[in-house]
Amino acid sequence: MIQVAQHFWVIGGEYTDTTFSKIVDGGSEHRLGPFDAYEEARAVWRAKAMETIDDAHARYRIEEEDSSAFWVVGGAYTGTDFKTIVGGGEEERYGPFADYDQAKAAWRAKAMDTIDDAHVRYRVEKL
Repeated sequence: MIQVAQHFWVIGGEYTDTTFSKIVDGGSEHRLGPFDAYEEARAVWRAKAMETIDDAHARYRIEEEDSSAFWVVGGAYTGTDFKTIVGGGEEERYGPFADYDQAKAAWRAKAMDTIDDAHVRYRVEKL
């Protein structure tokens, strides 16, 4: 199985009030990162929190980036139960695709190329 990389961001800044919904002067929130490990992001978050501890309008948070993507997965199987790949190898993987529609187009092309082989199957997965 392909492992999807995780990324973490520290996001925040100085807000107009304690609802923390609008940044001062209409700017955008600061984005610090990305960080590959939560611990790295937490260390930066802690530093920003301590730096702004006396400002009730300042707030930072940690967010995990949604780095999942769509893949087309499959290949030629030994039977129509689609459990074992011919030759004992791993399933083929095509992608990543940024959205389902792109992956579906790739899946359709692979499916049409192998439409006459009952032992070949492809599917779209979000990894």
